[in-house]
Amino acid sequence: MQAFQDDIARFEQLNVQVLGVSGDTLKTHAEFAAKLDLHFPLLVDDGRIRKLYGSGRITYLIDRSGIVRYLHKGMPDNDELIGEIEKLEVK
Repeated sequence: MQAFQDDIARFEQLNVQVLGVSGDTLKTHAEFAAKLDLHFPLLVDDGRIRKLYGSGRITYLIDRSGIVRYLHKGMPDNDELIGEIEKLEVK
């Protein structure tokens, strides 16, 4: 999560919304965001998102139509991720 925050300006320049999702509570999310100084939304999953997309550390690029265009298990390298985003922008 901190890696995403570190590059948040780069994501915002590409008009990308970064979201964190987990089954943790709102309180836990707030504490986690404050501890890491995160400035992007953390969403509480009641299980529906996990059911649709799977669980674990997975990064998805989802386009404006809701289509998953890229999936990376684990934490991706931000330069690689931004390269994938830029590929989507030219389509």
